Amino acid sequence: MIESIDNSLIDWSRAQFALTAMYHWLFVPLTLGLGVIQAIMETIYYRTGNEAWKKTAQFWMKLFGINFAIGVATGLILEFEFGTNWSNYSWFVGDIFGAPLAIEGIVAFFMEATFIAVMYFGWGKVSKGFHLASTWLTIAGATLSALWILIANAWMQYPAGMAFNPDTVRNEMFDFWAVALSPVALNKFVHTVLSGWIVGALFVIGVSCWFLQKGRNKEFALSSVRVGAVFGLVASILVLWTGDGSAYQVAQKQPMKLAAMEGLYEGHEGVGLVGIGVLNPDKTNYNDGVEPFLFEMKIPKFLSILAERDANAFVPGIVDLLDGGYTLKDGSTALSANEKIERGKRAIQALADYRKAKKAGDTEAAERYRSELDAHFPYFGYGYIQNPEELIPPIGLTFYSFRVMVILGGFFILLFIVTLIWERRGKIADAKWLQWVCLWSIPLGYIAGQAGWIVAEVGRQPWAIQDILPTGAAISKLDPASVRTTFFLFLILFTVLLIAEIRIMVKAIKEGPEAND
Repeated sequence: MIESIDNSLIDWSRAQFALTAMYHWLFVPLTLGLGVIQAIMETIYYRTGNEAWKKTAQFWMKLFGINFAIGVATGLILEFEFGTNWSNYSWFVGDIFGAPLAIEGIVAFFMEATFIAVMYFGWGKVSKGFHLASTWLTIAGATLSALWILIANAWMQYPAGMAFNPDTVRNEMFDFWAVALSPVALNKFVHTVLSGWIVGALFVIGVSCWFLQKGRNKEFALSSVRVGAVFGLVASILVLWTGDGSAYQVAQKQPMKLAAMEGLYEGHEGVGLVGIGVLNPDKTNYNDGVEPFLFEMKIPKFLSILAERDANAFVPGIVDLLDGGYTLKDGSTALSANEKIERGKRAIQALADYRKAKKAGDTEAAERYRSELDAHFPYFGYGYIQNPEELIPPIGLTFYSFRVMVILGGFFILLFIVTLIWERRGKIADAKWLQWVCLWSIPLGYIAGQAGWIVAEVGRQPWAIQDILPTGAAISKLDPASVRTTFFLFLILFTVLLIAEIRIMVKAIKEGPEAND
C-alpha cells in the first residue's frame, strides 16, 4: 500500500476525477434519454408509415449523434484515470472492478459501434424493420454500457462477491453474480438510467417549445412534446420508486451517508425526514452540543419508514455511528469508530506479519496471522483512518444536494403533467409562459443528475471502497503539481468540448427537421 499520504495529492486527485466524471455526466444522460425517445418515434413511423414521424426521428437522431460522440471522449479519459491517478486502487481491486468495465467495452461498446452506423447511414439502404432494430440495438448498447459501469460503481459502495488474497495483496472475485446482481447495483442502474430518461424528455419538450415560440414546424413540435412529456412523466414516477429503494439500500449499507443526507447527529426511534431545513454553520464538531439546524420542517417518522420500513425504527445518527454502543438489528452491539480503527490496524499488521512468516517459511505462524487477518479484514480500511471525524462526509454539500435532487424531481413531475394537460387541450402552442418554463427546465435536469451523483460520491467519503479502502490509500504516488496541471488542462479541454457541442447542437436545432431533406 502507501507509506505516507500527501493531502494535497489526495485533494487534487479527487478533484481531477470529479471534474472528469461531472463533465462526462453532462453527456451520458441525454444519450440514454434521447436515444429511447428517438427509437420510440421511429417505431411510430414504422407502424404508421407517416413520413412526418421519420423526419422527427431523424432530427432527434442527429442531436443524439452529436452528444454521443462527445460523451465517448470524456468517458475514455475517465477510465484511464483509474490507472494514472488511482493505481493503488487498481492494484488492490482491479481483478473485480476491471471485470464489469471489460464487459462494457467488449460487449456493450462494440454493440453500439456496430449498429450506430446502420442507424445513421442505413436509411433507404436497409429495410425499415432492420433499421428500426438497429436503432433499438444502439440504444440497448448504450444502456448496457451504463449497466456495467454502474455495477462497478455500486461495488465500490457495497463490495460483495470478493475474497482477499494476502499472498498477492489483492481482492479477488469468487462470485460474479453477487457483484453483478447486488441489490445496490440493480437499484443504482435503474435509478440512474431513469434520471437520464428525464433529461432526454426535458430536452425534447424544451427544444420543441422553442420551435413553438418561433412559430416553426408546429406539427413536428407538438408531436415531439406529446412523446417527450408522456415519456418523462413515466420516468419521473418510476424514479420515485427507485429513489425509495436507494434510500433503503443506503440505510442498510452506508448509514453514515444517510446521516449526512439528513444532517442527523443524534439517532432515535421514529425519525422524521427533513423536508426543508437550513444547517447551522456554527456547528463545527459532531459532539460540540450546538444545534445542527437553524430551521427545519420534518415529515414525522418518514426517515424511519424509508430506512427500515418501520415508522418506529431506530435510525443511527453521526454521534451513534462514531461512538457505537447502540443495538444492531441482529442483536449485537455496534462498535465505535475507535474500535473499528483498532481492528483495522490489527488487520494491516496481521497482513504484514503473515507475509513475513510466509517468506521465512514459518507455516504455523503464517496460518495464525492469516486467521487474525480474516477475522479483522471487514475493518481493513479503518486502519488507515487517523481520526474518527475523518469518517464524517461533508454534511452541508451532501444535505443540500439531496434536497436539490428531490425538489427538482417533484418539479419535473408537475411540469410533465401540466405540459400534457395543455397539449391535450390544444393550448400549449399559445402558452408562452409554459414554453419558456419548458425551455429553461432543460438545465435543471442536468443539475438534478449532478446533485444525485454528489450525494452518492461525496456522501460515502472518505471511502474509495466502502470500509475496505479509503481514498488516501487508493491514490498513485504522483507529484501533486503534475495532477494540478492536468486538472486545469482537462478543465480547458472539457470546456472547449462542451462549448463546441452546444454550438453544434444549437446550429442543428436552428436548421430544424427540414435540414434532413
